[in-house]
Amino acid sequence: MVVFYYESLMVLSVLMLVIYNIVYRKSFNIFFTLIFTFIPVALYGYYLMATAEDLPTALMGQKIIYFGGTFTPLFILFVILNLCKVSLKQWMKTGLLVMTLLTFFSVMTIGKKDWYYKSVSFKRVDLGAFGSYGSLDKVYGPMHTVFYAVVFFLFLLAILATIYGSRKKAEVSGSIVRLLAVTVGVTVFAFFVGRKLIDAFDPVPLSYVVSEVLYLLIIHRVMLYDIVETGVSSIENRGEMGLVSFDMKFNYLGSNERAKEVFPELRNLNLDGWALEQKSLGGELGYRIVSFEEDRTKNVFYREVGDRVYQVQIVDLVDSKRQRGFQLIITDNTEEQKYISLLNKFNDKLQQEVDQKTKHIVEMHDNLILSMATMVESRDNSTGGHIRRTSDVVRILIDEIREMGDMHLTEEFCENMIKAAPMHDLGKIAVDDAILRKPGRFTDEEFEKMKSHAAEGGRIVHEILKNTDDQAFHILAENVARYHHERWDGSGYPEGLKGEEIPLEARIMAIADVYDALVSKRVYKERMSFEQADKIIMESMGKHFDARLEKYYVAARPKLEAYYSAQEGS
Repeated sequence: MVVFYYESLMVLSVLMLVIYNIVYRKSFNIFFTLIFTFIPVALYGYYLMATAEDLPTALMGQKIIYFGGTFTPLFILFVILNLCKVSLKQWMKTGLLVMTLLTFFSVMTIGKKDWYYKSVSFKRVDLGAFGSYGSLDKVYGPMHTVFYAVVFFLFLLAILATIYGSRKKAEVSGSIVRLLAVTVGVTVFAFFVGRKLIDAFDPVPLSYVVSEVLYLLIIHRVMLYDIVETGVSSIENRGEMGLVSFDMKFNYLGSNERAKEVFPELRNLNLDGWALEQKSLGGELGYRIVSFEEDRTKNVFYREVGDRVYQVQIVDLVDSKRQRGFQLIITDNTEEQKYISLLNKFNDKLQQEVDQKTKHIVEMHDNLILSMATMVESRDNSTGGHIRRTSDVVRILIDEIREMGDMHLTEEFCENMIKAAPMHDLGKIAVDDAILRKPGRFTDEEFEKMKSHAAEGGRIVHEILKNTDDQAFHILAENVARYHHERWDGSGYPEGLKGEEIPLEARIMAIADVYDALVSKRVYKERMSFEQADKIIMESMGKHFDARLEKYYVAARPKLEAYYSAQEGS
């Protein structure tokens, strides 16, 4: 009966090991594996002791028992520390391991030294109906006391860690803590109390098996809480995710079936085979992985297989915080890509419609401004066509500035300058008809009133454009209207600005405005020849006009003369 007891427990512990092997995952704490491995070994020692017929066999059994009894409490402690989120310094872990090893080495001196047992002898104990079993009569040495002290210390740490874990409710599962508490309680009771009460049927082996059952329950809970691994496993089992792994030298480490469907070339690779040998595979993946190493943001690309689109994400293959290679995570992205494609088409169509509407609104806006400018011009019978001509002169000057390129004007500035030119004289709408339509030259008083059109033009343009989204155009158009009569030497109006205080757009407009006034016929004067007008413009460079604009005017002069000749002919 006694032998059957130990034999049965040994068989059950082996069965627990088999079950553990079935549910084993890479994420399990290594000490779980050591517990399930050491316990069957220790129980074999109990079975060997019970069936021993002589002292050497009994001593061998005893040493095997201590092999499990010494290390199992340490492994139990490390498991509890891990599950209860208790972190020990590395030197502490090393110290516990060294202490346990020294204790075990003292056990190995049984029968040779008197450190652990001062004396030992073998006997068979007859229990009648319960059979007989092998036993040792021994006199304990000092290391036996040390052994008990070490085991007690390890179990004390385990108890304290369990209590600590019970207080970290947000991080540690209450179910796991309760199971750990039962496990520690059963083992401690059997080790320090139960074996004192029962001799033949030692309760420690039974506590080992009970602990294994409890640890399997704990592992079951751990697997449920391991959301990441559970999720990945679920996806893998449904075939929704493809996985491919390569080492740092791009040697193939393995893949699942979904990955091989997306990259059929993988079927031709052997484990540890160099992936670059497959040119169609290595060329694409090699480029992608090199790009990923250089820029970690380049970690996603797509691959089409039939009518499906797969997203391939590159991540580091990490083992114990050390990069060992690269892994491709492949997911079916077809529906999302279809949605994105549909959304892009919709956005493109919507953008086209918005662009058309915007273009129409802008055209209406520009035509409205031009109509206002033309209406103002119609009140002044001395400047017929001035708005249109000065706008064309501005365009010719801007084209020359663009072509030379040394002023580095933005395309936005150039377009806004051309669009703002017709607005430069809008302020004349506020000038009295008697002055605006006077056929002769102005008196000093009349000229002062006429000069007010510049400031008034700036105010009107500001009011017209104050709610526009295009602030750059707003500012430029207002500057053109307000400052196109300012002079480089500071003698202009309305504010007497000097040099670069005058906005560039107003300086360009000034040349166009004066040139048109010179070569166009007015009621109070005949048109000047191109030569006369050119002489006045050139002499005014650095005085009336910005001298840095001279070369653009000179380059534009042939086109200006051709333009006005054509106007005169028409």
